[in-house]
Amino acid sequence: MNLLVKSAAQGREIVRLGAGALEYVGFVAYRLSVGERLPLEAADKELCLVILSGRASVSATHPEHGNFEWQSLGDRQSVFEEKSPHAVYLPAGSQADVLAVSALEIAVCAAPGNPAGGLPPRWLDPATMKRSVRGKGANTRYVCDILPDTEAAHSLLVVEVRTPSGHSSSYPPHKHDRDDLPRESFLEETYYHRVQPSQGFVFQRVYTDDRSLDQAMAVEHNDLVTVPRGYHPVSVPYGYESWYLNVMAGPKRAWQFHNDPQHAWLLDL
Repeated sequence: MNLLVKSAAQGREIVRLGAGALEYVGFVAYRLSVGERLPLEAADKELCLVILSGRASVSATHPEHGNFEWQSLGDRQSVFEEKSPHAVYLPAGSQADVLAVSALEIAVCAAPGNPAGGLPPRWLDPATMKRSVRGKGANTRYVCDILPDTEAAHSLLVVEVRTPSGHSSSYPPHKHDRDDLPRESFLEETYYHRVQPSQGFVFQRVYTDDRSLDQAMAVEHNDLVTVPRGYHPVSVPYGYESWYLNVMAGPKRAWQFHNDPQHAWLLDL
């Protein structure tokens, strides 16, 4: 299985995770022109719409909760701005229509939903999203929790991370591929990458303890990396800045990870 999904330089779809690539996680990123519409149907999934850049109006309907409308969401022109994104949560059974108020880039994150869960569609206010700094030294990165496990959802977790030039991220290497709570949870994951300047690249490795899975990839702007299991560190070359959007989901909505014991000593530095 090739874990790297290459992006398209032109067209409506920037990048899409192929059908059946993962059991729990779905992902597609779109680019829309002013006035263009994107119809969405959640069906048995729950969705998190993340406005990457530009502005959008979103109308949604749900058979239990009725109609919702949010006008002109979004206030950043680049994911590298120090601003949290606007986002919309859509539970299973929802239908929605996205209207591009300006040139728009939007990510649609998907995971199994619960039609009987009782959650309504809702706007995720960027002012309420927790922003934090992880790591130290050349392992420092900046995190924004868009839909963390402290916010209501059935299985979906969404977070974005900005990593400075020359730094490492998702490091020391960690994994979450065993259903062994409270020690570790099983979560599939995707990494949607952006690089600034856009001609750059980052490196990502996905590997297991027994090396039955071991892929190292040069990842370019707008590419997607699939993490079905294993450790998944990212390294950013000097001169370029990294941003990625993580989507995680599994049988239980909890994020508990296990550090690679060969590299756990780095936490003591």
